[in-house]
Amino acid sequence: MPKVPVLITVTGVDQPGVTSALFEVLSRYRIELLNVEQVVVRGRLTLGVLVSAVPDVADGSAFAAEVTAAIHGVGLDVTIERSDDAPIIAVPSTHRIVVLGRPVTAAALGALASEIAEIDANIDMIRGVSDYPVTGLELRVSVPPGAAGELQSALSQVAAQQRVDVAFQDASLSRRTKRLIVFDVDSTLIQGEVIEMLAARAGAGDAVAAITEAAMRGELDFAESLHHRVATLAGLPAGVIDEVAGQIELTPGARTTLRTLRRLGFKCGVVSGGFRQVIAPLAAELKLDFVAANELEIVDGKLTGRVIGPVVDRAGKADALREFADRAGVPLEQTVAVGDGANDIDMLAAAGLGVAFNAKPALREVADASLSYPYLDTVLFLLGVTRAEIEAADAHDGVLRRVEIPPE
Repeated sequence: MPKVPVLITVTGVDQPGVTSALFEVLSRYRIELLNVEQVVVRGRLTLGVLVSAVPDVADGSAFAAEVTAAIHGVGLDVTIERSDDAPIIAVPSTHRIVVLGRPVTAAALGALASEIAEIDANIDMIRGVSDYPVTGLELRVSVPPGAAGELQSALSQVAAQQRVDVAFQDASLSRRTKRLIVFDVDSTLIQGEVIEMLAARAGAGDAVAAITEAAMRGELDFAESLHHRVATLAGLPAGVIDEVAGQIELTPGARTTLRTLRRLGFKCGVVSGGFRQVIAPLAAELKLDFVAANELEIVDGKLTGRVIGPVVDRAGKADALREFADRAGVPLEQTVAVGDGANDIDMLAAAGLGVAFNAKPALREVADASLSYPYLDTVLFLLGVTRAEIEAADAHDGVLRRVEIPPE
């Protein structure tokens, strides 16, 4: 006798023994499992079990009565219905949307959902990925062919209006294969700009800061601006480099980010328009695999105001990413690049995933995703890692902690 699909849906306060009670009944009948899905939100359970049963069982009152009695016996509710047209396993979603904010309001999610519905896309699943340092939601959506570009543009507008970060990504297997990540250093991995810290000791802080800002906006050629800024350092004792290196402050979440990436088997590197002598000790402390940066010339214990060798500029950063990928044996589509300035454009464009972090407009326009909160570990949420997974690993290693974040 042919079998028919039956959907059993259990809802209520989650507790031990619910699944056991249900399957104790199912095991007494000629039942085959087709699919099982379960979600628990703040202690509330929704359990869906799609089974295959002969019609006399599927439509029989005895079967329904036994299932109902078992579930009611553990204090939950249940519905049982024929489900002839339902697919056994859902077709994979085409895209993934990550929404980050402090907070994520109902208005923001409603506006995003409206744009998704406007192009006849469907939200297949929503789950929380973070409650710290920002609220994070992941949406799996199925987008009609040819509509992804339109939806991405609409979501970007909503993100700006609602003051949330929205990352729109292809949901294919390729997004799970990232193996190498490269960070810019100044104002990305660390807070502030090293060249400005050095220039302050030479009494040229304001002038150098203005040049740096113009270069990061893309208004000046980076190599030329670097030579002008470094020239102001002529005559400084080399010991200043160690002083500045000792004053570097990492961006909040940087250690968590790198610690988690290493657990996942990522190779990690930095590419900087700054200076190797300052960055190298930090790279060693953070156990980075790759470092590319400019080198200050030092003669007789003093900075000459020049750099040695080719400048790591916009093109040089992209070249460094390619070199790191080649050395690691990683295809470029499996790389991630994170930066904040116009000189990071080529590097982010070359990477499989380019992330603009608190970035200038010129970089945000070409990046695959933009993050506007000053916490580097938000990058992990774009890679599919949840806060719960991060903290479970940290707790296992005895390094779990949360720093209180003041209200905005």
